[in-house]
Amino acid sequence: MRPIVLFLIIVASLGAARVVETRWLEGEVFTKYLEERKVPVSLINSIDDLDKQFFSEIQIGMKFYELFSRDGTLLQALIPIGEEMQIQIARDEKSGKYSFDIIPIEFTNREYKVVTKIKTNPYDDIIKATGNRRLANKINHFFKKYINCRKLKRDDTLAIIYKQKKRLSKPFGTTEVDIAMIETGKKRRFIYSDETGSPFVDSSKIVTYDSKGRALTAQEIKKIKRAHRFGMPLRHIRISSRFTYKRWHPILHRYRPHLGVDFAARRGTPLLAVNSGKVIFSGWKGGYGKVVKIKHRNGYVSLYAHQSRIRVKRGERVKKGQIIGYVGSTGRSTGPHLHFGLYKNGKAINPLKVLKKKSQGVSKFITKKIEIKGSRKKKAKIIKMVKYPPKNYKWEFFKLNYTLVDEKERYLDK
Repeated sequence: MRPIVLFLIIVASLGAARVVETRWLEGEVFTKYLEERKVPVSLINSIDDLDKQFFSEIQIGMKFYELFSRDGTLLQALIPIGEEMQIQIARDEKSGKYSFDIIPIEFTNREYKVVTKIKTNPYDDIIKATGNRRLANKINHFFKKYINCRKLKRDDTLAIIYKQKKRLSKPFGTTEVDIAMIETGKKRRFIYSDETGSPFVDSSKIVTYDSKGRALTAQEIKKIKRAHRFGMPLRHIRISSRFTYKRWHPILHRYRPHLGVDFAARRGTPLLAVNSGKVIFSGWKGGYGKVVKIKHRNGYVSLYAHQSRIRVKRGERVKKGQIIGYVGSTGRSTGPHLHFGLYKNGKAINPLKVLKKKSQGVSKFITKKIEIKGSRKKKAKIIKMVKYPPKNYKWEFFKLNYTLVDEKERYLDK
């Protein structure tokens, strides 16, 4: 049975139970959260070290759901750690014991259409027409660069085609705008969105490619130029598992985020420091087995797991390319490989967006003008949509058996 469906069935079966939506506040610590809800802190001791790392993936201001009994006992909590996975705390009805798990978030994702008249401003008019603040914020972002909203007139037409995830009947995650159009008199202005979600007023865009033909955004180019000093942790690279927030774990046989990259290699293959820095951990780390962590400049920390033998000690300073250990299969591992993790200011990032081979230069970029995928069809679709306006989808909120908890004002939708 799907977790969210189970959650709602429990709500339906417990007439006195209530669902509470709240937000994760700045400075909130998971152990403190459990204490405040009278969940035994001993639950933390039963959680695997590899799972504990996901506590830091809970975003400040993130909405999450809790189910309470009539006497205030926490029955279940669902706390997102991204848009794919969530932490689940559940109380067993018979024993009263709590369990911890990380499960996929169940949601739908489909296309919606909006046609409305400008009465006050695009932001307020979108909220009035749809009830979707995420969409209003996204259009504000799109218009900020290309549309002077002060010059819009009353009864000008605003049309939008967008995709939105829906969770528990509410908008969830990122709003993806396909195309937006403002019609003033007989003049139409379009804003297209490419596959990365970036806005363009032209149906074509200038794209920069690297030496391997991969398209890069301006932000990615800056990152490459800043981070080109990072090398690879192995001399010969063969990737066996990539960075993802939703991966089927081969040993646990359940979904878990994979906040790193696995490199397949023979046992005993030397591991290299990707950059100069200071060793801040050297030893055994739960399911990661033998681990080395190195702190680098600009808030970066690299992690090398499942080693057969460690060659550096905590507090030691290492240079880029220095051997810090050897490939192994210690900890929770199906065979010899390196699990490599990279963190920026405490948050896991995709290492492959930073790591570069020495032979791969960062100065050779090629720029081309290409048409945004599907732009012509999107344009024709939105023009037809304005001619025959659809009924706007109105996002609704729970009204029965539901309590909205207002937290600090700075986290409330504005």
